[in-house]
Amino acid sequence: MSAATHELMDYDDVVAAFDPVMGMEVHVELGTATKMFCGCPTTFGGDPNAQVCPSCLALPGALPVANATAIASAVKIGLALNCSIRESSVFARKNYFYPDQPKNYQISQYDEPIAYDGYLDVVLTDGTTWRVEIERAHMEEDTGKSLHIGGSTGRIHGASHSLLDYNRAGVPLVEIVTRPIEGAGERAPEVARAYVTALRDLLSSLDVSDVRMDQGSMRCDVNLSLMAKDATEFGTRTETKNVNSLKSVETAVRFEMQRQAVVLTTGGEVIQETRHFHEADGTTSAGRRKETAEDYRYFPEPDLPPVIADPEWVESIRATLPELPWIRRARIQEEWGVSDEVMRDLVNVGAVDLIIATAEAGASSDAARSWWVSFLAQQANTRNTELADLSITPAQVAEVIGLVDEGKLTNKLAQQVVTAVLDGEGEPKQIVADRGLEVVRDDSALQKAVDEALAANPDIADKIRSGKVQAAGKIVGDVMKATRGQADPARVKELVLAACGA
Repeated sequence: MSAATHELMDYDDVVAAFDPVMGMEVHVELGTATKMFCGCPTTFGGDPNAQVCPSCLALPGALPVANATAIASAVKIGLALNCSIRESSVFARKNYFYPDQPKNYQISQYDEPIAYDGYLDVVLTDGTTWRVEIERAHMEEDTGKSLHIGGSTGRIHGASHSLLDYNRAGVPLVEIVTRPIEGAGERAPEVARAYVTALRDLLSSLDVSDVRMDQGSMRCDVNLSLMAKDATEFGTRTETKNVNSLKSVETAVRFEMQRQAVVLTTGGEVIQETRHFHEADGTTSAGRRKETAEDYRYFPEPDLPPVIADPEWVESIRATLPELPWIRRARIQEEWGVSDEVMRDLVNVGAVDLIIATAEAGASSDAARSWWVSFLAQQANTRNTELADLSITPAQVAEVIGLVDEGKLTNKLAQQVVTAVLDGEGEPKQIVADRGLEVVRDDSALQKAVDEALAANPDIADKIRSGKVQAAGKIVGDVMKATRGQADPARVKELVLAACGA
């Protein structure tokens, strides 16, 4: 269903009549070598059903064994989120019809999660700080993946049949659940995006996940309800599932606010349900009625003992926590000597860590900033993706900057190289070689091009000879065109002026 077919209330009218209440549930695939309860690999993109065993396929007699690295990663996440760590936590069985989960239940944690009662302070675009309270961070296993065949949308509706890939079944997850986020008003979509952005940065700094939202290793479920201004109880919430980009988190919150407001003001009733988010037009559509905790019939997992988090062990993990992103940024800001406003802009576009990594790869911080916030930001916008999700690494950007610094590329040629990297053509130096893009350094070849350009523009040549050196720009431009942008403009200008005796 397109946005045009949805009846939406004007956003200003929504926030005038209602208070939004949000809850964010973020699922993070941990970057362990093996699955949560067996020794199967977790490599992304393997051949379907090639990374399975009797345990993750739930064959009779196969028993789970908890992944110690995954447990340590969960503790690390909890500590970084200012949570308390439970000394003894338990796994539970979450019973539900999972077509892509061989056991037909999920091993998760319910009433005794490993981490609880935390918070994350996030910075909004104007520099104000918003505290998001964390209710819990618990361990669980991922489900498999369904591929629906024959439909036009890739969803089960309209499909002729479905294929199941169990490679992902059993991959370790940590689910981070917020308490209700109230009082954000018109800034609710911004707060939601800022929270997920800050959480992704934090998890990346902990090196517990690659947090690739485009590959599903970090997924956000957005809960949203509206309260009338004079109400004392929360409204009925919807849960928009598996939102997989920062921009989409913001869009989903805004859309649901506008959609639910129409339902409530026209005498309807918001249904407690899951909803699908549609990237193409930023809309949501109904999924299934949402269950309550009782519907899942949780009970303790009989095949797994409690997880014992000895306080001394927890403190040893705390000692390994890296410099947290916001502390690192404050230090970097001082080193770079940029204003709070400039730093906020860099944070808002998701450029800070990319710039730092590019500088660490050998580029100057000034050049790294220039590339990420100008040309690469434009490319991200054109390609409708986040800056961090562009198909180019900080090391590759630093390599291109190095070629410019060495005089082997002009800025325009460098942009061609970067575009080719983004298009998947290979490494920068190989692209330069394959396309013959390196700056022409042969003065004899340049002089020939200069002489031809002067001969074709005698009036311009006369102006230069008479002292109007600014006229040389026309000749330089012609030479650059003749050499396909591979000449050094400064050297060309020197040759033009010398040829005219200026």
